[in-house]
Amino acid sequence: MSGWPRCVQYLFYYETPKTLVIPNITAGCVFRLTQLLVVLYVLGYVCLVDKAYQETDSVVSTVTTKVKGFAFTNASSIKYWDVADYVIPSQGGKSFFILTNMIVTFRQTRSRCPLFPDLSTVCVDDCDCIEGLNDPRGSGIQTGLCENFSTTVKTCEVISWCPLEIDSHLPDHALLDSAETFTVLIKNSITRNIAPHINSSYLRSCEFNRSSDPDCPIFRLKNIVSEAGEDFQDMAVKGGILGIIIDWSCDLDWWARKCSPKYSFRRLDSRIPNNDVAPGYNFRFAKYYMDQGGEEFRTLFKAYGIRFDVIVFGTAGKFGVVPTVVNLGAALSFLSLVPLVADWFLLTCLRKKDLYSRHKVSYLREDTDSEGETMHTIFGTK
Repeated sequence: MSGWPRCVQYLFYYETPKTLVIPNITAGCVFRLTQLLVVLYVLGYVCLVDKAYQETDSVVSTVTTKVKGFAFTNASSIKYWDVADYVIPSQGGKSFFILTNMIVTFRQTRSRCPLFPDLSTVCVDDCDCIEGLNDPRGSGIQTGLCENFSTTVKTCEVISWCPLEIDSHLPDHALLDSAETFTVLIKNSITRNIAPHINSSYLRSCEFNRSSDPDCPIFRLKNIVSEAGEDFQDMAVKGGILGIIIDWSCDLDWWARKCSPKYSFRRLDSRIPNNDVAPGYNFRFAKYYMDQGGEEFRTLFKAYGIRFDVIVFGTAGKFGVVPTVVNLGAALSFLSLVPLVADWFLLTCLRKKDLYSRHKVSYLREDTDSEGETMHTIFGTK
């Protein structure tokens, strides 16, 4: 029989597994070792490390912060500083700013004044100035007049808050250098990051320390900056952005019940040496006043400082029937591959592989009582 009839007949053949016991120590060791590796992978990595039997959910949290500390300075109109002076905004959330340095321009009024001299502002007469010119990088709207900036230099006049701010002379030493001693309380709730044993009397004396007191939610600013690999006094001059990273990796199984935050700190803004393009972190704000004659004036502050961003992430896991069944099925499927590995080793690597190959697959003829010799193997040998 050959051709199509034989192919059609082959479709109706039935194959059933056959048990072939081979008393070979080498083959037995390979089989059991492969089984052991699969079991260790399932128990060690899948169950203990990856905890694949758990149902997981991402963390949704709220954050509030409260800064404490006082400072005294001699180089500013403000001598004594408290939280209301240097924390911006006053209501702390996932981000808060600590003012450490500033440039102050006193008693500005809405009026006209000449620009500071540079290549684009120096003029000889009114023809060099454009009336109504509004340069976003400038200091006001030009009037079209060329006025005396000094006895030797003329510049274009602008409508602005005068006198203009001089922001090119930043103090080399931070004004609020003592800000490194300030502390911040971080209240982060997934339900909460304050453990049940922590009370108000404990919070009065505790301070976060990674080795001796890792549960305390009160941090000293100097230590935060230091753990981020920075020096507080250097960073306080021009400011910067620091991340307070809170990682919640919670195991909610009844035999573990472990859910506590892990803190780490990192500088987030780019700090490239010799790069003078908007270094650090700063912004401007003003305080407005009214004199006795009813004229409005203001004091302008260019504030430098450190912005702290509280970043919360994490997952919570708990035993679940569905992931357990799914991963148990995956483990059993891995075990079903073990005989294939052992068969491959048996039929390719051992000295008596031809003998094993002849007995691996047998063809049974129903018209005789004897079992025929192996007609083919899984490798196609006779």
